[in-house]
Amino acid sequence: MNWEVWKQGFTAWEQATAQYMEKVLSTPSVLGGASSVLTVVMKTKTATDRITTAWWSALGLPTRRDQERLLHKLNQLESRLHDLDEKLAQQEKQ
Repeated sequence: MNWEVWKQGFTAWEQATAQYMEKVLSTPSVLGGASSVLTVVMKTKTATDRITTAWWSALGLPTRRDQERLLHKLNQLESRLHDLDEKLAQQEKQ
């Protein structure tokens, strides 16, 4: 089978499939169903996150938010330290 013939066939199939899927996926029934599924998934994730946070707190371990806050503070300190190093280097040059 010639590569160009296969490539043309694939391109034709892909275009036809894309047009069909675009029509199907934009129908109200599909969009409504997808919306419902997404809502359930997000509610489940929220509940799971809440439970996980409660477990970490109950065990006395830092939660994700605690870790993010700590990482932010660490980055601030690192930035200030870097600034002080630059100022010290400039003073040593003078």
